[in-house]
Amino acid sequence: MSDFDVFLADCPARTTLEVVGHTWSVVVVVALGDGPLRYGELQDRIGGISNKMLTQTLARLRGNGLLTSADGCHELTALGRSLLTPVRALAAWAEEHTGDLLDARRDPDVPDGADVPDAGRQTGRPGERQGAPVARRRRAPAVGPQGGRQHAAGSRAVG
Repeated sequence: MSDFDVFLADCPARTTLEVVGHTWSVVVVVALGDGPLRYGELQDRIGGISNKMLTQTLARLRGNGLLTSADGCHELTALGRSLLTPVRALAAWAEEHTGDLLDARRDPDVPDGADVPDAGRQTGRPGERQGAPVARRRRAPAVGPQGGRQHAAGSRAVG
């Protein structure tokens, strides 16, 4: 039994959950699950991640003992490998249920926080607030090492 209880306000396990629950942390850990990769190989494997975010994510994982980096290669530690089963399951769940979640967001009959007062709460489709459209910034496409556009097609995070 653990000495930590995530329901306590000052529990250090919450910090751990924040580290391992971060979107890019999950994707990087899963990407490294099949073995060590160089920085460029990781970036090619993970569509849409910026240099800055990949660098920050690697530093966060390294600083928490989940991976090592030597000679330009990044590899999971034993602790990082112990995280593979739950993060692969989470990634698989996300891939399987994203369509359902997107459908629920568009369904006006599905409450989006039924216990939350209406004031200031976002309603309707993403990008709409109180019936008025909200301006959205367009993201520039990710550019690969040879200048071509990158995308996640064909580069599944779960393996």
